[in-house]
Amino acid sequence: MDFANGEISAELLHAQAHVWNHILNFIKSVSLKCAIQLGIPDIIHNHGKPMTLPELVAKLPVHPKRSQCVYRLMRILVHSGFLAAQRVQQGEEEEGMCLQMPLGSF
Repeated sequence: MDFANGEISAELLHAQAHVWNHILNFIKSVSLKCAIQLGIPDIIHNHGKPMTLPELVAKLPVHPKRSQCVYRLMRILVHSGFLAAQRVQQGEEEEGMCLQMPLGSF
């Protein structure tokens, strides 16, 4: 009976992982769509060098109070491989720098 419960648990875990995989893939595609609609790849490309989040938010058509939302969007894009992030030390604060990758240039 323990073997049957273990087998059912493994199947349930596999099914849950399958559902979460589809949910996360949906989030990646919607995040990419949002970034393109906001013009984030073009803004970074036209900037010509790594950009900090405040610089990016200043050029976006969003309210500055939404910078946390833009930060989350950028983290998804970095995790998906569309952008690369680099941490640099500026004074006492540490700010993330966003770099455009080849996937973002088309």
